[in-house]
Amino acid sequence: MRLKADVGILDIILHLVIWAVLSLITFGIAMMFFPYSFSKFIINRTSLIDEQQRERKMSCEINLFGNLLHVFIWFLISLVTFGIGYIFYVYRIWNYALNNSTIES
Repeated sequence: MRLKADVGILDIILHLVIWAVLSLITFGIAMMFFPYSFSKFIINRTSLIDEQQRERKMSCEINLFGNLLHVFIWFLISLVTFGIGYIFYVYRIWNYALNNSTIES
Protein backbone atom coordinates (compact mmCIF):
# COMPACT_ATOMS: atom_id res chain seq x y z
CA MET A 1 0.00 0.00 0.00
CA ARG A 2 1.05 3.57 -0.54
CA LEU A 3 -0.28 7.07 0.00
CA LYS A 4 -0.98 9.55 -2.76
CA ALA A 5 -1.57 13.24 -2.02
CA ASP A 6 -3.34 15.38 -4.61
CA VAL A 7 -2.58 18.91 -3.45
CA GLY A 8 -2.59 21.54 -6.18
CA ILE A 9 -0.59 24.75 -6.18
CA LEU A 10 -3.72 26.92 -6.48
CA ASP A 11 -5.32 25.08 -3.55
CA ILE A 12 -2.21 25.75 -1.47
CA ILE A 13 -2.08 29.43 -2.42
CA LEU A 14 -5.77 29.95 -1.64
CA HIS A 15 -5.43 28.15 1.69
CA LEU A 16 -2.40 30.24 2.67
CA VAL A 17 -4.02 33.53 1.60
CA ILE A 18 -7.15 32.79 3.63
CA TRP A 19 -5.10 32.00 6.72
CA ALA A 20 -2.81 35.00 6.24
CA VAL A 21 -5.86 37.29 6.10
CA LEU A 22 -7.41 35.59 9.14
CA SER A 23 -4.14 35.95 11.00
CA LEU A 24 -3.97 39.67 10.25
CA ILE A 25 -7.60 40.26 11.18
CA THR A 26 -7.29 38.36 14.48
CA PHE A 27 -3.81 39.72 15.34
CA GLY A 28 -2.29 36.23 15.09
CA ILE A 29 -4.83 34.33 17.19
CA ALA A 30 -5.99 32.44 14.09
CA MET A 31 -2.58 30.79 13.94
CA MET A 32 -3.61 28.63 16.89
CA PHE A 33 -6.28 27.11 14.63
CA PHE A 34 -4.10 26.89 11.51
CA PRO A 35 -2.52 23.47 12.34
CA TYR A 36 -6.01 21.94 12.52
CA SER A 37 -6.88 23.37 9.12
CA PHE A 38 -3.52 22.45 7.60
CA SER A 39 -3.62 18.82 8.71
CA LYS A 40 -7.25 18.44 7.60
CA PHE A 41 -6.38 20.13 4.26
CA ILE A 42 -3.63 17.57 3.52
CA ILE A 43 -5.40 14.47 4.87
CA ASN A 44 -8.62 15.16 2.95
CA ARG A 45 -6.61 15.33 -0.29
CA THR A 46 -4.79 12.06 0.36
CA SER A 47 -5.70 8.59 -0.90
CA LEU A 48 -4.54 5.12 0.03
CA ILE A 49 -3.71 2.93 -2.96
CA ASP A 50 -3.78 -0.80 -2.18
CA GLU A 51 -2.10 -3.75 -3.92
CA GLN A 52 -4.93 -3.99 -6.50
CA GLN A 53 -4.43 -0.29 -7.36
CA ARG A 54 -7.77 0.67 -5.81
CA GLU A 55 -7.78 4.23 -4.56
CA ARG A 56 -9.51 4.93 -1.24
CA LYS A 57 -9.86 8.49 0.03
CA MET A 58 -8.84 9.52 3.52
CA SER A 59 -11.17 11.70 5.54
CA CYS A 60 -10.21 13.79 8.56
CA GLU A 61 -13.05 14.03 11.08
CA ILE A 62 -11.85 17.04 13.10
CA ASN A 63 -13.31 20.52 13.05
CA LEU A 64 -11.45 23.74 13.68
CA PHE A 65 -13.39 24.87 16.73
CA GLY A 66 -14.35 21.54 18.29
CA ASN A 67 -11.48 21.52 20.74
CA LEU A 68 -11.31 25.09 22.09
CA LEU A 69 -10.01 24.02 25.51
CA HIS A 70 -7.11 22.23 23.83
CA VAL A 71 -6.34 25.35 21.78
CA PHE A 72 -6.52 27.58 24.87
CA ILE A 73 -4.18 25.37 26.91
CA TRP A 74 -1.61 25.29 24.11
CA PHE A 75 -2.02 29.03 23.62
CA LEU A 76 -1.03 29.54 27.25
CA ILE A 77 1.87 27.10 26.93
CA SER A 78 3.06 28.96 23.84
CA LEU A 79 2.88 32.30 25.65
CA VAL A 80 4.77 31.06 28.70
CA THR A 81 7.48 29.42 26.55
CA PHE A 82 7.77 32.42 24.20
CA GLY A 83 6.53 30.40 21.22
CA ILE A 84 8.56 27.24 21.71
CA GLY A 85 5.45 25.37 22.86
CA TYR A 86 3.81 26.08 19.49
CA ILE A 87 6.28 23.73 17.81
CA PHE A 88 5.11 20.87 20.05
CA TYR A 89 1.51 21.94 19.52
CA VAL A 90 1.81 21.43 15.77
CA TYR A 91 3.03 17.86 16.29
CA ARG A 92 0.20 17.15 18.73
CA ILE A 93 -2.36 18.42 16.21
CA TRP A 94 -1.02 16.09 13.52
CA ASN A 95 -1.23 13.23 16.01
CA TYR A 96 -4.81 14.23 16.85
CA ALA A 97 -5.78 14.64 13.18
CA LEU A 98 -4.36 11.29 12.11
CA ASN A 99 -6.03 9.52 15.04
CA ASN A 100 -9.35 11.05 13.96
CA SER A 101 -9.08 10.15 10.28
CA THR A 102 -10.71 7.32 8.39
CA ILE A 103 -10.22 5.62 5.06
CA GLU A 104 -13.37 5.46 2.99
CA SER A 105 -14.26 2.16 1.34
